[in-house]
Amino acid sequence: MATTAEQTYVTVGRRKTATARVRLTRGTGKIEVNGQEPEAYFKTEDFTRAALSPLKTVEMADQVDIKVKAEGGGLNGQAGAVRLGIARALEKMNGDLREALKKDGHMTRDPRSRERKKSGQPGARKRFQFSKR
Repeated sequence: MATTAEQTYVTVGRRKTATARVRLTRGTGKIEVNGQEPEAYFKTEDFTRAALSPLKTVEMADQVDIKVKAEGGGLNGQAGAVRLGIARALEKMNGDLREALKKDGHMTRDPRSRERKKSGQPGARKRFQFSKR
C-alpha cells in the first residue's frame, strides 16, 4: 500500500478473540494504540512490553511510527494481537528481519483460545455431579 511519499504497511494480528490492525510507516518512533500511548492503554508494564517486544528484538523502536486499532478480547489478548501485527508489519517492510523475529517467537500465531461450553454440562469440560443413589 503506497501513500503519497512513504510506504505504509498494513497487517492484522490475532490472539484469542482479540484483533489488532496495525499501520506501520517509517518515522520517529511514535506509537499509538486506539488513540492512546501504549503505556496508558495497556495499563500494566507487562502488557506494554509484550506488545512492543518485536520492536525491541529488531532494535527499530525509534525508526518507525505505528498506529494500532485493537478490539475484542481483553488486554492480554490484545497485547498478543498487537505483538503479532507489529512483527508481520516489520517483516513486510524488510524481509531480512524475519529470521530474528521468528527466532524470538514473534511470527507464530498462538492457536490457544477458549473452548466452547457444551450443552448438558455447566462448562466446557466440567460435568454436573454424578449421584449413584
